[in-house]
Order: sequence, then C-alpha cells, then structure tokens
Amino acid sequence: QVQLVESGGGLVQAGGSLRLSCAGSGRTFSSSAMGWFRQALGQEREVVAAISWSGGAIYYADSVKGRFTISRDNAENTVYLQMNSLNPEDAAVYYCAAGDVVLTWRSPYNYDYWGQGTQVTVSS
Repeated sequence: QVQLVESGGGLVQAGGSLRLSCAGSGRTFSSSAMGWFRQALGQEREVVAAISWSGGAIYYADSVKGRFTISRDNAENTVYLQMNSLNPEDAAVYYCAAGDVVLTWRSPYNYDYWGQGTQVTVSS
C-alpha cells in the first residue's frame, strides 16, 4: 500500500517554528516531485512549497518565502518543511503530496499521492 504520512504538526506561538516531515512507503518517491499544501477552514487547498525529484528546483508561495524551507532525503523517502516565524495566518492542515509528472507546482491535480494531513495551530 502506497502511503505518505505527515508528522510534526502541533500548537506553536506566533514567531515560533515547526518542522514537518512526510515519510513515504510502499514505493520509492525518489523520482517524484514532492509538495506541501495547506488548507485552512473554509479555504481552498493551496500550495506552500514544492521540490523536484533532485532538489534542483524549488517553489515557494509568496506568503512563505524567506520563512519556510522545503528539503528532501531520497534515501529516507522523506520530505521536510521547516517553518519559521510562524504567524496565525499559517494555521491550517498541512498535506504532503507526490507527483510523478508535475507540470504546475501550484495545482493539486498534478499530484498523485496525498498524506492524511497534520494540523498546525499558531496562537497569537
């Protein structure tokens, strides 16, 4: 069974940091693009960051540039999202996604596999 499992979410004060992890199993994702999306209550799912299979190409949403860092460890079949300087607007359920052919980073329809999500709550 192919799975992506996120971890690392939780409650943090504004200005704090969290590191999300997404571990893949059931197949290798070393040749897949990986992305982090988030969805706040009542909002559409939006891309936060994405990374190519080699790590040579990276995309960040404007709202997180300079604060979030995406990385991956293909040997561990894992992708990470380091989130610094968190603010209440960052609160959402964060999802990890993998796509074998991702033409547009921002479109969730380009991704084939999804995790169950991890909640990030930021208190002001």
